Amino acid sequence: MLLCALLLATAFACTSNNAVQPEGPITRVLTDDAGRRVSLPFKVDRVISLAPNLTEIVFAVGGGGRLVGRTSYCDFPAEAKSITEVGDTRTPSLERIIALKPQVVLISTASQLEIFTQQLHEQNIAVFVTDPHDLDGVFRSIEQVGEILGQKEQARLLVQKLRERTQTVEAKVTQQPAVRVFYQVSAEPLYTIGRDAFVTDLIRRAGGISVTSDVPGAWPKYSSESALATRPEAIILPTGGSMGAANATVTEALRQSPAALQGRVYKINDDHLARPGPRAIDGIEEMARALHPDAFKQ
Repeated sequence: MLLCALLLATAFACTSNNAVQPEGPITRVLTDDAGRRVSLPFKVDRVISLAPNLTEIVFAVGGGGRLVGRTSYCDFPAEAKSITEVGDTRTPSLERIIALKPQVVLISTASQLEIFTQQLHEQNIAVFVTDPHDLDGVFRSIEQVGEILGQKEQARLLVQKLRERTQTVEAKVTQQPAVRVFYQVSAEPLYTIGRDAFVTDLIRRAGGISVTSDVPGAWPKYSSESALATRPEAIILPTGGSMGAANATVTEALRQSPAALQGRVYKINDDHLARPGPRAIDGIEEMARALHPDAFKQ
């Protein structure tokens, strides 16, 4: 009887030990761009993106098959259009998000946090913020998304290629005098970029200097008088992408500026400039060729 009891106890102990030993980590903690420590499932199979740049990044690192929701503005790559919409970037439907049962919701700025965090937390849905203010921040976003999706190597290789392309551009323009650039986000009302906009860094890397780089904020409204005083040597109009033909005309305040009088007004695909994702390097290359055409003749 004693022997039988010992054998039963041993068998029970082995069964119990096997039951409580997980195959691997269940969760992990990553710090997002809002400084929040976010608990995430070790394996993420269902993710929602609430920004076009994040949707592009998810696909670029090879995680498109796990994207179950996106905004109406998420139109690249083409495969993204077949993903379920959850509303637009500013007013996504919380009900649709919850119904899709994501493990993680990716958002592009900390300003959306108050809307989502509490309600999604109650549904055991993590919220992860990316908020890049320069090109290095864009690269960090790519690496963060790659890590979340278990695509770290793909993200690393992508960032490496993007860095190499950026370095090629910088090497070509480094000996050129920096061109004073006014970046027109919209004409009426007039909006431009400030020191916190990642585009300010893109312009610098393309061989320019934003004449509004000292203005506080990222996308400030700007007065006509202030614009007139900047006297830019070049004007960049982000247009022709998702914006269509919008913003295709120079604001009235700058029509007599040195840039306009010398014909140095450049229309560049706004998707390559306004979205802090992989195609931002296309934007750098396009701006650099416009600002310093002689540097790219060979």
